Amino acid sequence: MSVDRTPVRVGLFGLFGSGNHGNDASLEAILAFLHAEHPDASLDAMCGVPDIVASRYGVPATRLNWYRGEYRTASSPGAIVAKALGKLVDAVRTVAWVRRHDVVIVPGTGVLESTLPLRPWGLPYSLFLLCAGGRLFRTRVALVTVGSSEIGERATRTLVRWSARLAGYRSFRGAGSRAAVRAMGVNTTRDEVYPDLTFALPTPPSTPSDSPGTVCVGVMAFHGSSEERDRAEEIHRRYVDGTTRFVRALVEDGRPVRLLTGDELDRPVASAIIDAVDSPLVTAAEAASLADLMKEVAAADSVVAARYHNLVSALKVGTPTLAVSYSAKSDDLMALMGLGEYCHPAREVDADRLLEQFRDLEQRSVELRRTLAERNKDVARRVDDQFTALTAALFAPAGRTHITRETS
Repeated sequence: MSVDRTPVRVGLFGLFGSGNHGNDASLEAILAFLHAEHPDASLDAMCGVPDIVASRYGVPATRLNWYRGEYRTASSPGAIVAKALGKLVDAVRTVAWVRRHDVVIVPGTGVLESTLPLRPWGLPYSLFLLCAGGRLFRTRVALVTVGSSEIGERATRTLVRWSARLAGYRSFRGAGSRAAVRAMGVNTTRDEVYPDLTFALPTPPSTPSDSPGTVCVGVMAFHGSSEERDRAEEIHRRYVDGTTRFVRALVEDGRPVRLLTGDELDRPVASAIIDAVDSPLVTAAEAASLADLMKEVAAADSVVAARYHNLVSALKVGTPTLAVSYSAKSDDLMALMGLGEYCHPAREVDADRLLEQFRDLEQRSVELRRTLAERNKDVARRVDDQFTALTAALFAPAGRTHITRETS
């Protein structure tokens, strides 16, 4: 008799490769953990754009949705039929994919949120299929340091609630996220809170900018939450107008402004602000990853940003940061890092008030950099705790030991 320790089969699930730096960075963080701590694991992914994930990260990947137009509005009868058929096909595909694994990890990101526009039959439906398939075939599905918000829309709320209930492991990236899931009827007594997974990524050194006094302003295609679709255009216009006025005020003070994006969807907003301000002091960064974003913010004097992972990047490198906050997750993050007073509502951007907060932030720059250095040490320890807990929960040796009998 011999002991055959077969590699644990690990699946990675999420909207990776779709142009969102935070999603891809969360994948990078979990891959770094798996390569370091579980190098024998067999890895593959179900994701948004499999070709990009396979080429960039060397992980075999399959498409999350059978219908390639899943995230486009179905405007013709043919597209409507194809999208509906895709839901049935995805049920079979997703459950079959889950069945081939011992463990499936959903790393980070706001998979249980509706803080940005979200349709129930998009990611919430896919996540429900994943977690239900895991429960059916006893594959441990882990929602690892995920974000959540309390959801009002009934269909989305139901799918998210059951996804959380059916998952074999849960942890959250903020106390607010855990509380939101609990408010939707899920027992979170044993669920822990850890900092965002992307805090585990390497931190670039702080490098002086070629343009002293540079302010990085992170912009986004913000239209409000799923429950605010009737006001989406008004919310977007107010956000862009307020941010534009703020950037113009910085330029009038002679400050170089570097616009950052965190998703391909944000680029038109950056272009609109550049056109409106019309100054050589305003430029846009061509960041292709969160690592590129961290290099940009490491070279800045200060950062004002809306996207969550723009904030993570700036706080991680220790640059004084002001959040243009569109959800409680940003407020939680800023409080965690000791900058809770530097939040400004994305739905009501008041350029004068934002400028006042920004000037106060800069006056306290030296103090805040010390605060961030201390908080980052604590955050790094907590992320290590998450990986230790994940190993204990998902990679028990007994679950991977298979007995074979040899005959002579």
